[in-house]
Parts: sequence; C-alpha cells; structure tokens
Amino acid sequence: MPEGVAVWYTARVSSSPTKTDGFARIFREAPMKSFLACVSTIALLLGGAHAFAQQKATAQNVPEISYTSAPNFLKIPAGETLGEAVGVATNSKGHVFVYHRSANTRLWEFDKNGVFVKEIGKGYYGFEFAHSVRVDAQDNIWTVDEGTNTVTKFSPEGKFLMVLGRRPPAVDGAVATANGPNPPAQKYIFCRPTDVGWDPQGNIFVSDGYCNNRVVKFDKNGRFLAQAGSEKSGNGPGEFNLPHGLQVDGQGNVWVADRSNNRYQVLDNNLKPKTTYTNLGVGWTVCVSPGPHQYVFASNSNPNGNGPGTWDNTGEIYKLELDGTILGKFGHASKELGGFQVVHMMDCRNPNEIVVGEIESWRVQKLILQPAPAKPSNAR
Repeated sequence: MPEGVAVWYTARVSSSPTKTDGFARIFREAPMKSFLACVSTIALLLGGAHAFAQQKATAQNVPEISYTSAPNFLKIPAGETLGEAVGVATNSKGHVFVYHRSANTRLWEFDKNGVFVKEIGKGYYGFEFAHSVRVDAQDNIWTVDEGTNTVTKFSPEGKFLMVLGRRPPAVDGAVATANGPNPPAQKYIFCRPTDVGWDPQGNIFVSDGYCNNRVVKFDKNGRFLAQAGSEKSGNGPGEFNLPHGLQVDGQGNVWVADRSNNRYQVLDNNLKPKTTYTNLGVGWTVCVSPGPHQYVFASNSNPNGNGPGTWDNTGEIYKLELDGTILGKFGHASKELGGFQVVHMMDCRNPNEIVVGEIESWRVQKLILQPAPAKPSNAR
C-alpha cells in the first residue's frame, strides 16, 4: 500500500504517553500572558521536539489551486487590535465571527463587507482562552473555550442560550498542571475542549481536547449520548492524541483532526471508526462545506514556534471530496499576506472563499480560490 493513503481499519497499534509528554502538551499553544512564557520553555525542554510535532504530507501529484487574498478584509475598530485569531466562522448572511485571544478573550462580529458590527459576550464568564467558533444551520453562534472548559451557544443576535461543560470554580483554587495520568473523563465535564459540530438531526459533537483525548456526542438538548476515545491518548482506530478540530458532514460522519497522531480520522454517526487519512500531514483543523456537494478542507498548518525546517514542509491546505479524493492544495507558510502563519481554523461556507484565522500573524484572511483544474486529480 502506498505510504499515506486512506486506511480502512484492520489493525490496532497501542502507545502510552509519558509523564513529560503530558506536561508538554498542556502548553502547546502558549497563552499570550507573559508570565506563562517561562513555563512554556520548560515544557519544550521536557518534551523536546514532540511539543512542536510536524509532519510533511505524503500525498503525491497534488495540483496547486491558484488563489488570492482579499486585501483589507476586516475593518478593525479604531483603537483596537486583533489578537490571536484562533476561531473564525460565517453565517448565512455572510457575517464573519472572530473569536480571538487578546488582553481578554473576545468575540467580534463583522458584516459581509468586513465592517465591524458588534462585540458578543463582553465580560461573559465562559470566555477565558478562546479556541474555536462555529455557526450552525440556524445561524446560532457557538464558542469553544479551552480556558473555561465550556462550549456556549448564542442566538443569531448574540443572546446566551446554552452552555455545555463547567468552568472550574474560583473557590477550588488554582488548577494544578497535570503531571501524570489524566483523571477519568466525565460525561459533562471537559478538559480543554477544542471544537464543536452538528449532524443534520442537530446532535452536538465536541472534540475534547488537550488533556482528554475523545470526541463526545450529545443530543440537541445537551444530553450525553456517546463518546469515542477517553482521557488516555492512543493511536489505534477511534483513539486520539489531541483531537484539535472537528466537523460533521451531511451524511452524519464526523471528521476529526487528530493532531498529534498526524492524521485525520472519520467516524460514523455513532462514533465508530471508519477511515483514516495519514497523507495530509499534521491534522490541525478541518472544515466541511455545506450544500448538496460538500468538500473537505484540511490544513497541514506549520506549527507554533517555527521550528527549523517547518516552513519547508508544512503550511498548505488540501481540498478533498468526501470520499477522500484530493482535488488540490493551496497556500504556504509565510508571514506575508497570502501566506499562512499557523492556520488554526477555517470557514468554508462558500467553498470558493475560504476564511482562515492565524495564531502567530494575528490576522484573518479571506482567500478567493480560482477554478480547479478541468481534469480530475490523480493525487494519492
């Protein structure tokens, strides 16, 4: 079998994380607050290169998709600065939502022309350390906050509707850094969750996350239904090592960016493993476009910290059919406009206009993709 093609599960390989691995993972996305910088350095020293794992994609004969980046896409309010743009999403009106890490975690809304509309959830108890924002089929806005261990649903107007998970209460004191096995995963408590998605029936799926290593399914009212994975990391079918992104296609299949396993896993609607793709590099984030013909976008993001050689073999985004056929790729690592400096999240509501949020360039770009090659790709 060629290296890096889709694998239908027939075997299991187990692995056990070390204590230092667990410690290093806690700080893989370093907070902006300066007093944690020294802790991140310690984590790097303990975890070595594993803390900034990179993987060159092995897919071959992939055509390049031409694109341009829209200049001055977002009009940032006067006197404000966009922080780490870890979450981006659009609604049916074309409005853009940016969930970013600044002096405080903030959620901003812009109209389809990039004009600032309003801030949502200012001072909200569930905002501490942003990780992702998504918009569902009814235009409700959902945030995933890694710092408060919560997933929040807001109405299209920005009114609070639902919360999953619970923020660690202040009366419990500071939460100690994990050093050793994680405690057993709980149905309704997250441990640094990363993303959220929904199937056509409205069931909710959450990737959880940095200290748990699982995907959780809830019904539309927030009742626990099932999970894949656990608090333990693993690399077998249905196991995860930092599930960093998640989306659900129109058939109810769950696409998971299994970041530290350098792969993408596809689960069925009951969270049973179906397929894995190991030819796309680091499984950093994933997006599935809506509509009758859906596409998958998968990012082989260059890692935080710009380790030696990472710009040469990471940074591109792949476009796929739902069956895994690779249609093309676009982008490269760069701090210049049109390049990417750690794509953390993508929106692909319009599969010809991809909105990307970047961590280390503190920006959001709208990419206009040119028509794909007329002949189908023979990429593998």
